[in-house]
Amino acid sequence: MQYLPMLGVITAFMNYIPGTSIFKSEWVGLLHFKAFFASPDFPMIMRNTLAIGGLNILFGFPAPIILALLLNEVRSKSFRKFIQSTSYLPYFLSWVVIASITFTLFGNEGVFNEFLLRFGFSDQPIAFLGEGGKYYWGIITGLGVWKNVGWNSIIYLSAITSVDPEQYDAGKVDGLGRFKSMWHITLPAIRPTIVVLWILSLGSIFTAGLEAPLLIGNSQTRDYSEVLDTYVFTYGLQLGNYSFATAIELVKSIIAISLVFGANRFTKKVMDTSIY
Repeated sequence: MQYLPMLGVITAFMNYIPGTSIFKSEWVGLLHFKAFFASPDFPMIMRNTLAIGGLNILFGFPAPIILALLLNEVRSKSFRKFIQSTSYLPYFLSWVVIASITFTLFGNEGVFNEFLLRFGFSDQPIAFLGEGGKYYWGIITGLGVWKNVGWNSIIYLSAITSVDPEQYDAGKVDGLGRFKSMWHITLPAIRPTIVVLWILSLGSIFTAGLEAPLLIGNSQTRDYSEVLDTYVFTYGLQLGNYSFATAIELVKSIIAISLVFGANRFTKKVMDTSIY
């Protein structure tokens, strides 16, 4: 029964009208897929989605590992709890709140521009949120890392707790310092966890998110902020083209599954670690 709703993907091959029976909808085959691939916006959308998704993996994947390693080296329990709580907090903030903070900081009359103007670093406001080619991808990636780094570090901290303390004692006897202990003891011990999460993260490379690009992006940055999720929302759901939206999401899912299985096969051969 849990997989029964997945049969709804069949609407990607139909002209489905909400409120009517699927079985009474017109069968159009690959029409919606062809329309998507033939769209003049297709190259831009794929570029933006891959760029943002790739940057999220490039910077967002190692960030919680580094944070977990550093937190593991903090000896003061109270200070460690403070850092953990502070890093977890952004995860529970909605993108609406984060977008408001972003506009307050990076807007033309925001904190950063006021600082730059007041201290003579710039003679006019910089359009951080209006120049997609220069700043947008960096800002959206930084916000994503800041929002998720603390929460994503929990699983790595849990994996680190399973490391036998005697290994660290033996490392001290061999003259290993903190950095070398992290490199030669902690990282190898949590490598299976890192590999599994890396495999799963590849499936999200085509998921740049909806809320952040939709709230922070604008008409000036559309050439850099329009991604698959916002395209589906704008041209699929808002216009009532549910079959078109389903077709795009189906393509995205097939690519994501292929990437996950491909990465799993690669790590199984190279590192002898896999998710199955």
